[in-house]
Amino acid sequence: MTRFILKRLASLVLLLAAVSFITFTLFQLGPSDPAAASCGQECTPERVAEARVALGMDKPFLVQYLQYLSGFFSARTIGAPGAESICVWPCLGKSFQTNENVTDIIARSLPYTLSIASGALVLWTVVGVGLGLVAAIKKGRLADKAIVAGASVGVSLPIPVTGLFLLIVFVNQFHLLPFTSNAVVVPWGPAGPGSWIVNYLLPWVALAVLFSASYIRVTRTSMIETFSEDFMRTARAKGLAPRTVVFRHGVRAGITPVVTMLGMDIGLLLGGAVLTEQIFSVPGLGFTAVRAAVAGDLPVTMAITMLAAFFVITANVVVDIAYAAIDPRVRLS
Repeated sequence: MTRFILKRLASLVLLLAAVSFITFTLFQLGPSDPAAASCGQECTPERVAEARVALGMDKPFLVQYLQYLSGFFSARTIGAPGAESICVWPCLGKSFQTNENVTDIIARSLPYTLSIASGALVLWTVVGVGLGLVAAIKKGRLADKAIVAGASVGVSLPIPVTGLFLLIVFVNQFHLLPFTSNAVVVPWGPAGPGSWIVNYLLPWVALAVLFSASYIRVTRTSMIETFSEDFMRTARAKGLAPRTVVFRHGVRAGITPVVTMLGMDIGLLLGGAVLTEQIFSVPGLGFTAVRAAVAGDLPVTMAITMLAAFFVITANVVVDIAYAAIDPRVRLS
């Protein structure tokens, strides 16, 4: 197990390095010029040249990339000669647009995205797995057909449609819930967990409708196959209670595909958060990433891309390790 974890951690570092290099290269080849965008409306060729020096874009590509990577290991100097400033570790650079430390931007935006992601993740997992299990147990009955029909509708609804519908009905029409532009960031804040839940409920539902529909279908299919396995028939033949057969034996074996989906969807969650944060005006990482990409703000875009890649790769490592605990048929070599 230790050897496996060390191998995956090594692959994590290599993948992050590859993601950083590809992202850095794409921005270098892009049509936008951050130096021209950062010098304001009254730009002259001289001011653009000065901005390129201040942003470090006058150096060769490989030098720029290696200087960027050095910030992950130690502090580094940023700025034009005579106007340098120290970027403390971990140094992700400074925004081309606001000259603010990227770490400060990430620290300010990340709690919003984590609030949306954590609540939506719990909601769609509980609802999707729970309803999928009910559908499998009630296979062919009215409850099964109703759940499958609802999942078919849910998987067809894109996040913008669901989000706008929720805003129109619960905010504009009936005024039952607040708009989340001034959302409570953390549940342990001064307003308490109740305000945190109320503020983020609509973004959670907007994300959970689409994802939970897929979890219902996968859970139902997996559990129906598991119920027909020999070990399930043996458990029933022993006279065990139906609840024990389903939850102690069936769920543990049938939940493996759901765990796989969960690891992949944590990465997709950032893409969903981009749309959700735009719709509900939540200033999280997705909202910040869109603005940075449009403005050609390389340091901010790089940092958010690296953070998203880190979460995706880490989630998949955790999923691989979890297989051994969930399904006894799985063994790690």
